Amino acid sequence: MRSGRNNVWVTELGACASAFQFLTRLPVRMKLDYTDELFRRSTVYYPVVGLVLGAMLAAAAWLLELLLPSAPTAVIVLGLWVAVTGALHLDGLMDSADGLLSHRSRERMLEIMKDSRVGAMGVVAGVLMLLMKFSLLVTMAAYSDKWLAFLIVAPMWGRWFIVWAIAGWPYAREGQGLGSLFTSVTRSQAQVASLPAIAGSLVALLAFRYPWWEALGYTAGLVVIAGALGYALARSMARKLGGLTGDTYGALVEFLECAVLLLAVIAMNW
Repeated sequence: MRSGRNNVWVTELGACASAFQFLTRLPVRMKLDYTDELFRRSTVYYPVVGLVLGAMLAAAAWLLELLLPSAPTAVIVLGLWVAVTGALHLDGLMDSADGLLSHRSRERMLEIMKDSRVGAMGVVAGVLMLLMKFSLLVTMAAYSDKWLAFLIVAPMWGRWFIVWAIAGWPYAREGQGLGSLFTSVTRSQAQVASLPAIAGSLVALLAFRYPWWEALGYTAGLVVIAGALGYALARSMARKLGGLTGDTYGALVEFLECAVLLLAVIAMNW
């Protein structure tokens, strides 16, 4: 009986470590056998990865604010945000922009997205996304330290939705690319991934002195907004490509992270 429990813990620990190794550049020193099953199980921990990233960024922002004004603090935090993920999602956004905004055939769009070179639309999309995040971080820093709660949850909700995207839409490249490893992710796994996202939001908001009713309200709003916006974006991409790809998953992360920060700014201005 104890051996069975130990095996479960080892399996889940491996899945969690796989999520961190795949989505971040954090030094997770654990040797893993990268099977399709391990990749699929790891998706449940994507919101956990986002929560850890967000907590690291919030801690860095809090320390930097003791020494620097808002603008340089925002630049450094944004740089850390990109560096700790290896620009994985930003690269996906730029590749997706190059392909989806080319107005070519489905096959040609997929070819463009696979090209390692970045085109004009990709550069524009990447620059605009970074500028938008920078402006939101600077705006949020003008408020009390309570804004750091949204910096914690933003990376979490972006990664939460891609689990639903993987489960909800087919993979467009027919067995090619890293994203094809996740084709058997189920809606039940996406539902499990929702638990740490919701719990993490509540804990982060309560930790930064939001009243419990506000924490519940903001968390419910995040579920609705991230879900609705993610669905609209994923559906639009899938209609053009015949499904989703690893690049579009990255684009979804970037858009939803930005949407959470935007929601925070709107809420703070009320």
